[in-house]
Amino acid sequence: MPRLPRMPAPTPTADAVAGPAALLAEAAAEHPDKLALVESGGRSLTWAELDDQVGRVATGLTAAGIVAGYRIILVIGNRLEFVTTYLAILRAQAVAVPLNPGASARELARVVADCGARMVVADGDSVTTVRAAAALVDDTLAGRGSTLEQDVPGEVLDRMVRPRVVVVGTTLLPGERSYDHLRADSARPVPALRDPERIAALLYTSGTSGLPRAAMLSHRALAANIAQVAAVDPPLIHGDDVVLGVLPLFHVYGLNAVLGTVLRSRAKLVLADRFDPQGTLDLIDDEACSVLPLAPPVFAHWRDVDLAGRLGPVRLVLSGSAPVSAEVVEEFVSRTGIPVHQGYGLTEAAPVVTSTLRSAAAPPGSVGAPLDGISLRLVDEGGAAVDQESGDPGEIQVRGDNLFSGYWPDGADGPGVDGWWSTGDVGYVDDQGDVFLVDRVKELVIVSGFNVYPVEVERVVAEVEGVADVAVIGVADDITGEAVVAYVTAPGADPATIAAAVREACERGLARFKVPSRIEVVDRLPLSITGKVQKGRLRGLERRRALGLLE
Repeated sequence: MPRLPRMPAPTPTADAVAGPAALLAEAAAEHPDKLALVESGGRSLTWAELDDQVGRVATGLTAAGIVAGYRIILVIGNRLEFVTTYLAILRAQAVAVPLNPGASARELARVVADCGARMVVADGDSVTTVRAAAALVDDTLAGRGSTLEQDVPGEVLDRMVRPRVVVVGTTLLPGERSYDHLRADSARPVPALRDPERIAALLYTSGTSGLPRAAMLSHRALAANIAQVAAVDPPLIHGDDVVLGVLPLFHVYGLNAVLGTVLRSRAKLVLADRFDPQGTLDLIDDEACSVLPLAPPVFAHWRDVDLAGRLGPVRLVLSGSAPVSAEVVEEFVSRTGIPVHQGYGLTEAAPVVTSTLRSAAAPPGSVGAPLDGISLRLVDEGGAAVDQESGDPGEIQVRGDNLFSGYWPDGADGPGVDGWWSTGDVGYVDDQGDVFLVDRVKELVIVSGFNVYPVEVERVVAEVEGVADVAVIGVADDITGEAVVAYVTAPGADPATIAAAVREACERGLARFKVPSRIEVVDRLPLSITGKVQKGRLRGLERRRALGLLE
């Protein structure tokens, strides 16, 4: 039976260092008048226009004092300015830090402090939250006291600066700068990227300590994964494709798997700021979208929608930010006749690791085989290699040029000296080399493809007056894949009052996808003999509830 190859540590090629900014310049030279980006609202840019806009913003960043290595936070939805600013930051060899526009002020302030951002670019939907985050930073720097001092350690506060706020398309407040004024009248040449190991982007996930943690993705890593995806045969995206851009660009899947692949293939990207079951179908029809990269919840939202004649232009659906059950995929394919190809990826892998397009005949439930240039192996709890021919599960380790450089700021927990990195996911490999995911080593909860660490939610809940203890777990959800559930003890308090207070605190202090879908106020939490909460028993309780064994 065939085994997955044990490849030597990969050596970067010239192709693997042609990053997103370089790919844009090539596309503009080859297809200057071809449409590159279209917004759902009607605005558009050709490749030449996009390249010019990126050059002008890069020039403006340099004129504003941004030098190589400075961090710039993007809190912008799926609109032209996200793309132009992101690529301009890379062209200026600064570091892009894209964040969820739905994050709370407290979450944004923590990231501002952690990465020492010099600038934050916001749009009209996020600027109010950005201003509140800036006020938290101001209060902390001025010694007036703030929740930020409670959230981050002293060494993080020591590298914090007050970032300049740049605003896209809305009224300015004193001290802020307009995006139109940041953009220079003309572009100046910028030095070529000589070191592909420079960090291009910091992509934040929730940290296991409850603090945000950023994966450092180099120009090399971003470029390598774009090239690895492009080598898939048949190609995911052709030059004549129209690609739906509804996945959020602040997420690595939208940022590099979609935008990066569009840059490489010279396809057209149709930007939509949010998914709407009917509105997105109308957009697909209006723009003749042929490739749909989707998040798993979309399939659930479309389950009760009549799709007959609504997906006529579509030739391929891609799903990869979280697993989709085989039953859901089979149902969608039987209704539409459109193939759905899944993949497995991680922020730290920039992101794609496997794809069912790499499978000879992908079996149900598989996430496909590794891309060319990426090695994958399984190890047991002691770190010893698992015999993949046995079909036994093990923790997935990966190796390739696409891997990150460790976590900000010191490269901690990155790939080992031999290039292998442990993903924290457990899987097995069948005799055809296809990968199946079965569990996670970590307690990570994935909601609509976004990472939620229970400890981060627990910290917010624990601050609620009256709460004595809290345990947060993930449960299966038909719409979001998983959902967050909080178990809370509050002796002597009214359960309804405590539940309302917990929900209010979470909605105020966390991004929406991290807010518990359900809050259970209980008399006690199950504890081990050492006093640790036995979350396995809570998960068992939830499984019994799902089976209808509990009222």
